[in-house]
Amino acid sequence: MGVGAISQRWAFGVFLDRDGTLIETTIEDGVPRAATALETVEILPGVRESLRQLRRAGLALAMVTNQPDVARGTLQREVVEQINAYVAAELAIDAVACCYHDDVDSCACRKPRPGMLVDAAARLGVPLLGSFVIGDRWRDIKAGQRAGCTTILLRNAYSGDQVQADYEADNFGRAAEIILRCLEERR
Repeated sequence: MGVGAISQRWAFGVFLDRDGTLIETTIEDGVPRAATALETVEILPGVRESLRQLRRAGLALAMVTNQPDVARGTLQREVVEQINAYVAAELAIDAVACCYHDDVDSCACRKPRPGMLVDAAARLGVPLLGSFVIGDRWRDIKAGQRAGCTTILLRNAYSGDQVQADYEADNFGRAAEIILRCLEERR
């Protein structure tokens, strides 16, 4: 797990899943698959502009991603790090946290556990309470709930119904609108 160095301070943060939230994911037999090569990475429609809006609203942006294929031996850690670095640079992400473990490792960082969110929030200097999580799977939502964040599920066929998010959206732009509306209501 790693989190980038931070010097700026924000009131709250947005913790973002990577695959299926920020970048395109492939579906094989109904199961989402993470990007396996930098050349295949495609930023999802609306993500860039929506992140700019969230940044203008004064929010820190942290990408928190499970990458168990490294532990499973089907993907090299260097490839995941290349993809993470590319996505972070393209989208002006303030911090990146990545769990390379699988469920059998019982680590504190793998979502649905909140370890990556806790670490990224500490590094960013933002409170978890009042911050947001956007993700496309139940693991993202459960991690956000355990961390005390407001959760937004990008609903799709593989999201699962194991947990109920605070909000649901059918695309990233709508998720950003929910966050901006929540911030406005807090004023």
